[in-house]
Amino acid sequence: MTYVVTDNCIRCKYMDCVEVCPVDCFYEGENMLVIHPDECIDCGVCEPECPAEAIKPDTEPGLEKWLEVNTEFADKWPNITIKRDAPADAKEYDGKDNKFELYFSAEPGEGD
Repeated sequence: MTYVVTDNCIRCKYMDCVEVCPVDCFYEGENMLVIHPDECIDCGVCEPECPAEAIKPDTEPGLEKWLEVNTEFADKWPNITIKRDAPADAKEYDGKDNKFELYFSAEPGEGD
């Protein structure tokens, strides 16, 4: 098992999860984070820290797509271990539908 970041992170990117991760397995895209599944130790401390409730165990049904997204982009984006401020409009996007189709960016973020 691993944890995955799902679509509600897109355009929210709160980063509370990054601060508590004991193995630094988060990677930063322009408008979301992902977890590297080979680095995640399945400790679960990140899940309750996410204000957008975007982190889920990959054992939940229907998360196969998100395991693929996390795997692909963790290899392309820079590692992030330091919490930064969320986007100013994060609350406006929290809970919106179809965020991947509408807002996802494959561009990398800043990283550390």
